[in-house]
Amino acid sequence: MDQIAFGTDGWRATLDTFTDDRVRIVGQAVADYLTEEGHDEPVVVGYDARETSEGFAESLAEVMAGNGFDVILPESDCPTPVTAWAIVNRGCAGALMVTASHNPPEYNGVKFIPEDGAPALPGVTERIEANLREPEFLPEAEQGTIERVDLVADHADHARDLVKANLSDLTVVYDAMHGSGRGVTDELLESAGAEVITLRTDRDPTFGGSSPEPSAENLQELIQAVREHDADFGVANDGDADRLALVTPERGFLDENLFFAAIYDYLLETDSGPAVRTVSTTFLIDRIAEAHDEEVFETPVGFKWVAQGMGEHDALMGGEESGGFSIRGHIREKDGVLMSLVAGAAASEKSIDSRVDRLLAEHGDIVADKISLECPDDKKSQVLSDLESEIPDEVAGREVAKVVTLDGFKLLLDDGSWLLVRPSGTEPAMRVYAEAGSEEKVETLLADGRELVSAFL
Repeated sequence: MDQIAFGTDGWRATLDTFTDDRVRIVGQAVADYLTEEGHDEPVVVGYDARETSEGFAESLAEVMAGNGFDVILPESDCPTPVTAWAIVNRGCAGALMVTASHNPPEYNGVKFIPEDGAPALPGVTERIEANLREPEFLPEAEQGTIERVDLVADHADHARDLVKANLSDLTVVYDAMHGSGRGVTDELLESAGAEVITLRTDRDPTFGGSSPEPSAENLQELIQAVREHDADFGVANDGDADRLALVTPERGFLDENLFFAAIYDYLLETDSGPAVRTVSTTFLIDRIAEAHDEEVFETPVGFKWVAQGMGEHDALMGGEESGGFSIRGHIREKDGVLMSLVAGAAASEKSIDSRVDRLLAEHGDIVADKISLECPDDKKSQVLSDLESEIPDEVAGREVAKVVTLDGFKLLLDDGSWLLVRPSGTEPAMRVYAEAGSEEKVETLLADGRELVSAFL
């Protein structure tokens, strides 16, 4: 049991550690937690396209049913947001989702999603960790049922009702990266009228020998296809389709910060409301909000904090620079399927490139990047402690005007650029982020950030 630990977004591990016995222990802990909370509603157990995921999901279903809960399993692997939506749509107690998201094929993971469909906060996951024990079943007569159900159709109906997009004039290239968005995101776009050209929509548990991470280096085929087919844009999902990345004809890979900006600005054309963003996400969101007399609320990194902020402030949109977004009217969980449809709705009125061009012309150029520096988990706290006493007065030739300590150390410089140092919540690494008005300035900031952090590693 000491091998099980819930991090930023559930428990993930390589398959030598992520075993069926340990997965069943997690299932029992969740069953105990739900019982303690007085829940007796059904529980959803979803799973992604990894080779081992369905088997782990079936084991979790057995444990939950053995504890008296009726269990809903999807007909096949499905996106995390589809599982999360099913909780709210069907009035369930919560869900367990078997996924390692964008991690390589040798990983798997499981996370608990509470009854509101938003990510579990630490208070919940800490209680689940405290409950870890070997499974114990009720008498057979008191056990629950296990039923296979189509979860995708209801999510698609909700997405179309919420977004109301007519994409009949659009051509979109969709890259599933062999993940659980295949047959879901592409079919949603098609059902809204788009012509959809697909890439990597076959199930391949090895993800073509790489990680299902929609990064620029992994989407070169999508970039080429968008240009070859004269498509309006391309979209890719990560392994469990809770995140997305966009590709445009002019820019190729579209920085997720710019996607956030373009979509928030698009939503403000017909609606109002604040935005919630993580500390690592662009200040361009703040400039757009200010132009519309709206507010922006900053959170630590992790969509659970974005979700919490969206609920507290009735936000129009929430997001993070890693490609996770949601909007008002939907569950407060990042959803790469729904946001693909929102992107289509925006592009059907004005191209994404032209939207970004206008925003940068109005608010100034924005360039952002990040690097990772290896750091053992047990050394992260000491690095932050050492860094606290050595915060420089100047970075990249600019004065440090303010230090934000919401998540690590964010150094706000007097010219509006910034440098952020924080520990990764998913890997043994320190992250260094930077934003400025040019690539050259960002490179300088990151170089200074590397030098600053390396002194304590």
